[in-house]
Amino acid sequence: MISVVQVAAYICQQYQKEFHEQIDEMKLHKLLYFTQRECLIQKGEPMFPEVLHAWKYGPVMPGIRQMYKDDRLKDVPSDEVMEPYRVVMDAVFQKYAGKDSWSLSRLSHGELSWQNARKGLLATENGHQTMNVSDIRKDAERIKQRRRILGQFRTLL
Repeated sequence: MISVVQVAAYICQQYQKEFHEQIDEMKLHKLLYFTQRECLIQKGEPMFPEVLHAWKYGPVMPGIRQMYKDDRLKDVPSDEVMEPYRVVMDAVFQKYAGKDSWSLSRLSHGELSWQNARKGLLATENGHQTMNVSDIRKDAERIKQRRRILGQFRTLL
């Protein structure tokens, strides 16, 4: 496992390289969620130990918010540290980095982990509920099954 700060710094750097602009904060938080879920899909374990929070616009890492605002997400992990996670990061970037932040927010609202954490809250409330890793695992398993079925369908064509 690596820290969410390392993952966030890596995402910021990769986004700058690929799109030649700074990633917006909302997109960063959503990519952190999708990275965590993708790591559960591909490796069966979380990428980082820190807990996501279910805010009204989707998953958020509160500790990353201030670091992003202060432009302190500069300590990108070495290639050696990132190597075990590169395939996960590449998959997330390929699928989600080009989407706009609001689309990613809407996608995250379809996740069981976010919905379960938001139970009892109004849609307009931010809340401070944390997202349960076991629920993120269920989201990961659902995506894994969907990919398996799509793969089987493609082989039939």
